[in-house]
Amino acid sequence: MHKPRLPNRIPDNLEVGTKAAYSRTFTEADVALFIGVNWDINPLHTDDEYVSATPFKQRILPGLLTASMLTHIGGLWAFVAKEMELEFVAPVFIGDTITAHAEIIEMDQEKAWILLGCHCTNQQGVEVLRARIGGFPGILENWE
Repeated sequence: MHKPRLPNRIPDNLEVGTKAAYSRTFTEADVALFIGVNWDINPLHTDDEYVSATPFKQRILPGLLTASMLTHIGGLWAFVAKEMELEFVAPVFIGDTITAHAEIIEMDQEKAWILLGCHCTNQQGVEVLRARIGGFPGILENWE
């Protein structure tokens, strides 16, 4: 059976220590579109007056919007996530530039399994998210 050829965006050889990063600045439109999909209408994300009386003082992004940045990296590698462990450690605000970092920290070629250690930082270098994501690599032809 012919295996699909994956785009050049995927590293030729995945190995422990392989890293990737991706950055973007979150806008009001990003938040509105995300909430339009998942209906997370928490006032911390949607209500300026409400959030002004909280320690955040301004609206925060839904945590899963920040975490979804890691799926971009997985998509570039054709990685299929099976499990995710997420820890939200600091708020992300509209206008923040977030960089998602992923690194292969474990591999099992026999099971075609990869564990990624991930984190996201804001424009000041403050860590806002930590994650461990386990799943299947996209370049199985190198795993035989």
